[in-house]
This record gives sequence, structure tokens and C-alpha cells, in this order.
Amino acid sequence: MQVKEINRNLKNLNPNSANFLDTLAANAYISIAEGYYDINTKIEDSTHDLNQSIRRSSKNAIISEIKFASPSQGIIHTEENAVSSAKAMSNGGAVGLSVLTEPKTFLGSLDNFMKVRKVVDLPLLMKDIIVTKKQLDVALKIGADVILLIQTLFDMGRCKNTVEQMIEYAHSKDLQVLLEIHSKEEFEKAIQSNADLIGINNRNLETFEVDLSTTKTILESKDKGNKIIVSESGINTAKDVCILKKSGADAFLVGTSVMKNKDIASKVKELVET
Repeated sequence: MQVKEINRNLKNLNPNSANFLDTLAANAYISIAEGYYDINTKIEDSTHDLNQSIRRSSKNAIISEIKFASPSQGIIHTEENAVSSAKAMSNGGAVGLSVLTEPKTFLGSLDNFMKVRKVVDLPLLMKDIIVTKKQLDVALKIGADVILLIQTLFDMGRCKNTVEQMIEYAHSKDLQVLLEIHSKEEFEKAIQSNADLIGINNRNLETFEVDLSTTKTILESKDKGNKIIVSESGINTAKDVCILKKSGADAFLVGTSVMKNKDIASKVKELVET
């Protein structure tokens, strides 16, 4: 499929629809039914600890994300070489990498994830729309250290199990959990959970609007306890990182602004060393 056609198909998705999260969940079940997650490959288990890597970081803890497309941006990076991007991010000083594996909306790839796992010595987050335990089994097979769960999907009843059941199952596979939230109410649930890290998404997945003050608003109203807080989405500059750090975030997940940069390593380094 040509880049222009892919770009057009992505933009035909309506991220401003209140049903966009339903679309993501529906696509996840379609991918499962189509056998996307039926892989026989099993690479060596990874033993990296993202939680501890963030805690030990003496600089800004940047989790750099490998993604080639999104519904809000269309095609982000046309040279789909996940390995070269991963190496550049590692050289730039990222504390960990997030690799998109969701195939329909973000053009992610399980194969790309495994290729990255083989070349970088960093914690890896499997970034996907996870709705069943089957996907957690795959995370272990491809060498993930961390998986993403989205609180809103559980609250909407779009997942096969409860969030705590999924966290417990992930932990039984020695996988850490980044539990993503967007509101104060969701944050209250997250800090009471057994999730290893809490991601505050500055992007509203129902409207796709981005507001960096989301992180500050949530953290100033709630005690984060001993949880690691990862601020996600809308982070473009070193100034953004500084603002979010002052707001109480411990780490910063950055995708689009890094992938769009011609010099990925320098961009990551800029964010890390500010």
C-alpha cells in the first residue's frame, strides 16, 4: 500500500468521534480473530526493569516511542526502520523504549518489536490496545518488559477481564504494567491498583485534544504515593519536559516529536539533558 493511500485511510478515521475508543477496542478484537497475535516465535525473556530504570535516572527519564502513524497525524515517519530508530533513541539516552504493536490504526508490528528487542539493551514497552490475556502471552513471547493497559477501556466494559485481573496476570508473566489514565477519577483508581507505573495521557482519547496541563491538574489534586508517574502525549520541547517535571511527573513518553525529527538521537538527547 502506498504512503499516500495509508495516510488517506488513517485520516478517514474520525478521532473526534465519541466512539473512537470503541473503534480501537473493536479493531483489537478483529486483530485477535484474524490471528495477528497467533505467533509461534519465542525469544529470550527480557529482565529489564523500567520502574527501577526511571528511579535510578539522574537526568530526565525519557521513554522514546517508535511509531510510524497515528489517527491524529497520519503518517509520521516514512522510513519504516524500527531498528535504526531504536538505536538512535538508545544513543540519545532514552531510559526505555515504547514500540507500537497495534497494526490497524497505528501501523504497529510485532515483528518490529522483536527486531528492536534484539538490538537494544533497554526496557521495552509493548504499546497496544490490550483487551485480553492472549495479548499478554504474546508480550512475553516477543520480549516485552512492560505492557500498556488503558483504564477507560475497562470502565467502558470493553475488556474481557477486570483491570486488577489483567495486572495480576501480567505480573504472573513478570511483565510490568503501565496503567494509562486521563482524569482525576481514573487516577484515584490507578493509585489504588497494583500497577507498576501510572501514565497520565495529556490527550483525550475521545476528542483527541491535547492539553499538557492535564498532568499538573491531576497531580496537584491527588497524592501519587510511591507510584512512578509517566506523562504522555503532546511533549514536543525541552521546555515541555521541564514544565511536566515541575508538575510532579517522573518520566516522559515522547513519540511524534522524536520520530518526526531528522536526527532522532539528538532530539532524544535534548529532552534527556535539559
